[in-house]
Amino acid sequence: MNEREQAVLALIRQNPFMSQQEMADAMNLSRPVLANLVSSLTKEGKIVGRAYILPEANEIICIGGANLDRKFHVKGNVQFGTSNPASSSFSVGGVGRNIAENLGRLNHQVTLLTTAGKDADWQVIQDASESFMNLRYVEQLPEASTGSYTAIMDEQGELALAVANMEVYDLLLPNLLKKHETMLVNAGCFILDLNCPKETVAYIQQVAIARDIPLVIVPVSSPKMNRLPETLQGVTWFICNTDEAETIVGHTIENVSHYEKALEQLLQLGAEHVIITAGSKGVYAASTTIAPCHFAAKVIDKIEDVTGAGDAFVSAVIHCWLTGQSFATCLDAGLTNAKNTLASPYTVRPELSVDLLKSEMEE
Repeated sequence: MNEREQAVLALIRQNPFMSQQEMADAMNLSRPVLANLVSSLTKEGKIVGRAYILPEANEIICIGGANLDRKFHVKGNVQFGTSNPASSSFSVGGVGRNIAENLGRLNHQVTLLTTAGKDADWQVIQDASESFMNLRYVEQLPEASTGSYTAIMDEQGELALAVANMEVYDLLLPNLLKKHETMLVNAGCFILDLNCPKETVAYIQQVAIARDIPLVIVPVSSPKMNRLPETLQGVTWFICNTDEAETIVGHTIENVSHYEKALEQLLQLGAEHVIITAGSKGVYAASTTIAPCHFAAKVIDKIEDVTGAGDAFVSAVIHCWLTGQSFATCLDAGLTNAKNTLASPYTVRPELSVDLLKSEMEE
């Protein structure tokens, strides 16, 4: 055992009923780091039982993807059917994980629920993520491979082609989540991406409705829109892009009136707040109490990388909403975080903080 693990055991011996937050404070650690130390000690058999863990209320639970993202930046024009000279890099990603990291950097307590392999890719993700979120409920499956996403970007930083290995999320089923039902029913908010199977989306929707827990649904692509439930009842925020909105409303969206019609249709399905992102055109939004409106995109000189911008937008919107900000302020925060993520080479920009985001919004 290392020194941190020994210190955790010493605290538990002193008071088996300490909460994880109390232990984290005593050791001057973030709670996600403490939670992962506890999880490791439990797996090693150093801790038996959970007398020391008290239900953590009001925590954000992110459910969805956690991938290893590989990016290839092509030099010159992308040519299909032949090899292209390129530079490469890798980073951790996944919609659910990216949102969790953004929110963790914005000082929220976040738990990530996902499925992963017992492999080197997951270890990379864990090492990069554990300071910003609890990972103790991640289900590692020895027969599966951790999710991966490979993107080919053109010289302008725009996506030319992508391939994804996401089969592991088909195993993120309700029976796995029900093992953690005590934690789920104490959640302050659910954020769900559609990497989850349809039955899992329906299960979390039912928990959200029964316990009156806010629910945010974020699609990941048009083909996965069929994982949505029949209605959006109980959905506090539904945030999608134009292509995804077209899939659910059944008509093309090309002008302002089309966006307004789509927003009204999504509200009629039961969502409380709806946002449709439109890239450089900005975003269109409405709620049960606010008429459809448009917010222009923030001007950006040069796009470094589009990966993660949508997740940054969602995270800042939810951050401001959870801290009691107005609808307009939530949208402005989302657009600001998206703009600065587009200008960053990182999927989640490492400099992000509450104070930085606030100052950027004031510029």
